[in-house]
Amino acid sequence: MNLLIALQALKINKLRSGLTMLGIIIGVAAVIVMVAVGSGAQAKVKEQIAGLGSNLMILWAGSVTTAGVRGGTGTAQTLVEDDAWAVMREIPEIQVAAPTQRGSGQIVWGNTNWLAAIVGATPEYFEARDWGLVSGRMFEYGELSSSGKVAIVGQTVARELFGETDPVDQIIRVRGVPFTVIGLLEKKGQSMMGQDQDDIVILPLSTARNKIFGALQGRIGRVSSIFIKSRDGVDMKEAEDKVRELLRQRHRLSPNTPDDFSLRNLTEILQAQEAASKVMSILLAAVASVSLLVGGIGIMNIMLVSVTERTREIGLRLAVGARGKDILSQFLVEAITLSTIGGFLGILLGVLGTWLVANLAGWRVELTIFPIILAVGFSAMIGIFFGYYPARKAAAMQPIQALRYE
Repeated sequence: MNLLIALQALKINKLRSGLTMLGIIIGVAAVIVMVAVGSGAQAKVKEQIAGLGSNLMILWAGSVTTAGVRGGTGTAQTLVEDDAWAVMREIPEIQVAAPTQRGSGQIVWGNTNWLAAIVGATPEYFEARDWGLVSGRMFEYGELSSSGKVAIVGQTVARELFGETDPVDQIIRVRGVPFTVIGLLEKKGQSMMGQDQDDIVILPLSTARNKIFGALQGRIGRVSSIFIKSRDGVDMKEAEDKVRELLRQRHRLSPNTPDDFSLRNLTEILQAQEAASKVMSILLAAVASVSLLVGGIGIMNIMLVSVTERTREIGLRLAVGARGKDILSQFLVEAITLSTIGGFLGILLGVLGTWLVANLAGWRVELTIFPIILAVGFSAMIGIFFGYYPARKAAAMQPIQALRYE
């Protein structure tokens, strides 16, 4: 009964009711859009963590200083394959270490060509990166020792070179050298630096060194990086310190000599990014919630005006037997109805806004039911909170004074 009375009262002043609900509509929509954007950012960071591989560290070769000018990481050839095997052998916390040599070059299949990253690696590389195959097989150790001409390709290379054709068993030319494709990698997506991880051709390390990179990569046994994966449950910082200590011993570095390598704990970096994105999501939702608060103040203002305008009506109802709690519930239901209708309209606007952000701005968004329920529930609570004072004021009126009100 109170709901019907509330709807009739709101219908009498359609424009005023609509303007009052506008704050709630915008507030709910803003909360939904901001939470969706924040959730999308968190999901993207989680994908990057999964794409790198769990518990991952990367050991890069050091830099060269010439005439006082220091080159970038990897310009010095300070790492060798044996460094990787020593890390695996001497540090119990390490599950696997994979030496790699990286470059780039033209990949040709038939009349199609594509410029891609070329990585020489061992089977441990796939374990360190948590990188499986869609089809085909991994390298065999005999192919590593004999510099076998076999290759495993990423999804981007497969798409650009082969289209819909199955790449397995196809013959490609890497920098003019023929290779047989033996496997197709799972999709990894972008790295944290925005690079396409699937734009890659992986060769046996010995093959890449002897037949592709050659003298450009320096002496036999040198590698540009080592991917290191620690065991589950291990303290990454402790494992990192042990790897650094072992490498300094192997490279015969004195205590005052800086590292001739660079060791990066990528998992910690991405976890920090994830924590930052969570904080940003909370801040975005909090800022959007301010508009809900403003909408609630608007509801209180309009309800106070409505109580003043309907003073004689309130007095008449009290005079014919209505109790104070009946008047209280009537105006409280009106306030809740205003905020709830505004909440549902806000859902529609929020879903539309999320769609526009995803399709026009190109941002990653994650729309779930939780922020929708939260926003509507919060809007109803605002109706109760800001509607209670006007409703209480109406219920406290004296019948005779209300009937005399002009």
